[in-house]
Amino acid sequence: MSRKNPRGVSSTMTKPDNQQERLEIAAWICGFVDGEGCFSVSTIRNQTTQSGWQIFPEFVVTQGAKSRSALELIQEFFRCGRIYENRRHDNHRESLLRYCVRSQQELRERIIPFFKRYPLRTEKKNDFEKFARILSIMEQGRHKTIKEIRSIAEIIQTMNRKVPSRLLESSETTCLTNTHE
Repeated sequence: MSRKNPRGVSSTMTKPDNQQERLEIAAWICGFVDGEGCFSVSTIRNQTTQSGWQIFPEFVVTQGAKSRSALELIQEFFRCGRIYENRRHDNHRESLLRYCVRSQQELRERIIPFFKRYPLRTEKKNDFEKFARILSIMEQGRHKTIKEIRSIAEIIQTMNRKVPSRLLESSETTCLTNTHE
């Protein structure tokens, strides 16, 4: 499928015509993600898990609805993820779109190798490295006890907006950690 990228250059996303075109697209994606992307990991209460908490990693790129084609280009390039619409009820005149990759397998096999090969240039590079480390911990199965989840939450707390973790502040997890150490 041939499209025009945001600079108006025709490209075939799944099978670039040449190596130069693929490098141009990769550079464009890196710059776009540096500005509009996020490597996020959340801890979510989930009583069906052994620890009562679930680790939820996701790669997200956001844009207003008018720029949907940029997110579609990224989605086609990676051949994974979904675009979600959040109809705004604030002072914006258009919906907010989120391109999200949540599958751990796709994150490990497509997203992480791409950003290792084409590194980000902003502070987001540090968030990416922490994100990749957390996914590696999860792949090894070292995220199932409350003690291990607390250590992941400590990494999460240093990412993005550096918001204190609800899990780390929870008296329940503090008590559980102290009794199981």
